Amino acid sequence: MDFSSVYNTHEKAVFEAVTATAPRYPAIAEDADLLADVACVALNRMTPHYIRHSADLAFFTTEKERLAVRRNIDESVDFAFGYVQARHVMAARR
Repeated sequence: MDFSSVYNTHEKAVFEAVTATAPRYPAIAEDADLLADVACVALNRMTPHYIRHSADLAFFTTEKERLAVRRNIDESVDFAFGYVQARHVMAARR
């Protein structure tokens, strides 16, 4: 069986949000590993939503649901940057 067409709909949007938000966190923005950690923390805070085709998402999601997902992504990414930054600072003190 081939499941390669199955993906979490939030991944691309979270990756884009992390990239857009990174300049506000210069201590993190230049470290690809820390940015990947931010994306992981943000994605882990969200309920996964898997689909096979992007048309499925457009067809089965209301505008209200899309706005709620956008807010959730923004909140999750903001939290993740704060979390990773705090952990990075604590690790540097050791």
